[in-house]
Amino acid sequence: MDYSEKGSKTYLFTIVLVAVLGGLLFGYDTAVISGAEKGLQAFFLGAEDFVYTDGWHGFTCASALIGCIIGSAISGYLASNWGRKKSLIFAGVMFFISALGSMEPEFLFFEHGVANYPLLIAFNVYRVIGGVGVGLASALCPMYIAEVAPSNIRGTLVSWNQFAIIFGQLVVYMVNFFILGDHTNPVIESIGQGINAVAPGSDPWTISTGWRYMFGSEAVPAGLFALLICFVPETPRYLVMAGQDNKALAVLCKINGKTEGTNILNEIKNTITEKTEKVFTYGVLVIFVGIMLSVFQQAVGINAVLYYAPRIFGDMGMENPMMQTIIMGVVNILFTLVAIFTVEKWGRKPLLITGSTGMAIGAFGVAMTFGHADLGVVTMVSIMVYSASFMMSWGPICWVLISEIFPNTIRGAATAIAVAFQWIFNWIVSASFVPMFNMQTSGDPNFGHWFTYGLYGVICVLAALFVWRLVPETKGKTLEDMSNLWKNRK
Repeated sequence: MDYSEKGSKTYLFTIVLVAVLGGLLFGYDTAVISGAEKGLQAFFLGAEDFVYTDGWHGFTCASALIGCIIGSAISGYLASNWGRKKSLIFAGVMFFISALGSMEPEFLFFEHGVANYPLLIAFNVYRVIGGVGVGLASALCPMYIAEVAPSNIRGTLVSWNQFAIIFGQLVVYMVNFFILGDHTNPVIESIGQGINAVAPGSDPWTISTGWRYMFGSEAVPAGLFALLICFVPETPRYLVMAGQDNKALAVLCKINGKTEGTNILNEIKNTITEKTEKVFTYGVLVIFVGIMLSVFQQAVGINAVLYYAPRIFGDMGMENPMMQTIIMGVVNILFTLVAIFTVEKWGRKPLLITGSTGMAIGAFGVAMTFGHADLGVVTMVSIMVYSASFMMSWGPICWVLISEIFPNTIRGAATAIAVAFQWIFNWIVSASFVPMFNMQTSGDPNFGHWFTYGLYGVICVLAALFVWRLVPETKGKTLEDMSNLWKNRK
């Protein structure tokens, strides 16, 4: 074939744009619960065949994370056997089914609007299905982008996936806000022993309908993603592994130009043919670093803020918690852009260490001031510093590194392992936040507040030390360079 010597940046950015829609769905699906959970809780509190306790509500809010663990765990198998593209199409279908099913869990089997135990199970099944899509997208979107992007802009392009995640969260915060409109979330009153009741006078529309529209709104971006992903090419690295060198060369040359595309193809073929099929071929350290990047990204506690933002701001006495959540979403977007535009200049490690330090300062600030009415502004600023520091560092850069550090022939399996740990610790943080945050002692009713954020602050310090000592700098290195880097560190 006759290939141009100049690659097409337009072609590259077009296919990357489609891939990052998966990141947007990732953010949308994980954050939709923040606006819908009170209406959902009030709906199931109306069940007559079982008691919808705090425990059930915590499980229901986090049930999607079970699917995330499953999706990320099988992502390596699907990526290696189906290819990156077909696996992403499957993820899009899971998102679409989950959106419609969560909106109308009664479909075909139950009476509409009647809360009961079987309906709760059906709802959670649909949320788990969506979680499978999130788990797949969380592993495969960065992998797809990394495998089509030239090394000199790979970090920036993979960072756009994190931007899409945060943008998806901001979009759903705003969608939830507009769906709620003039209506109000129900007031939930505790009657002891983890049992609650809906306060008299709560808006019936949000209990019967509002949460359904919030979950159902995801069907629009999910359907669009599933359709558009059909039109992007498979990644060159997967095509080489599948023995389709000509197709791989066509994609590489279209992106990079004839000469550079041919050189990259030869590099891929040289690493693909090495005997590196076992996940520990390059030693334990590379897998350990990948796992710990994922663990620290979650253990610093960010999702406790993202998932429960309206409740946290409400506990702080804010008059309009949904609006405060949107403001936080805008701040997150701005600081994610900081990472995107500096990742190729500053490198991965400096951003992670700087972000860890900022998060520690923010977390310790929240720990020392939460619950003190006269320090409410300081608490608010501390939460913003904590969240913004994450968005300029661990949010995008963790995904960049996970997509970069693994050698070609173990990338699918190694990425799946790392991302599975990410979702496991996401679940641990999400499930433990409320009980930790609400801990009280006879001498200190705010014990849970300072303990929780103090713990997150300590973990942030440990994260900075981990990056400084063990994480390699990958700025400017090709994916094929990773093979030699880890061989030398075995």
